[in-house]
Amino acid sequence: MHIAIVGNIGAGKTTLTERLAKHLNFEPQYEAVENNPYLEDFYSDMKRWAFNLQIFFLNSRFRHIVDLQSRGINMIQDRTIYEDAYIFAENLYDMGLMSARDFENYSDIFHSIIRYIKPPDLLIYLRASVPTLVNNIQKRGRDYESGIRLDYLSKLNDKYEKWISNYKEGKLLILDKDSLDFANNQEHLGEIIQKIEAELFGLF
Repeated sequence: MHIAIVGNIGAGKTTLTERLAKHLNFEPQYEAVENNPYLEDFYSDMKRWAFNLQIFFLNSRFRHIVDLQSRGINMIQDRTIYEDAYIFAENLYDMGLMSARDFENYSDIFHSIIRYIKPPDLLIYLRASVPTLVNNIQKRGRDYESGIRLDYLSKLNDKYEKWISNYKEGKLLILDKDSLDFANNQEHLGEIIQKIEAELFGLF
């Protein structure tokens, strides 16, 4: 069983992954932020490092998910390979931070490799407003995220909404992070777990 959690920077993906993995006894799989050699450079000079960053994400995410799916485990994944292409790379291109040549090259690579992986059994989208995202980003205090622009977060939100509205790969559950505090409120977490079990197992 493969559950994937998607959402903008600061939406609460990692926290929800932790909580659900513990409750469902699934293996959590986290985004390898700390080991990305391009991330800090990217936030300092987006145009220079955009393509390098996205290729690194795409390659590492592809190798990771192929390995996980070959093991046949029950897992909850923090972020997906789909977001690399449909959200971040496309947004960088739209903002003029990735050239048309680089974006076309990137997209060709993405479509070549995506055929070799299976989509998740359930995709959970954490929908969050920009103020909620900013509040969460400030709370966790990562230095390299301190310079993220509000318009960047807003454009990413627009990309998520576009992608999710057209998502047809499998089951989808949309959660409103603005009204859900699953990190501190057990009732909220319980409501989410009920919705997930209904989607996966048909329990009401």
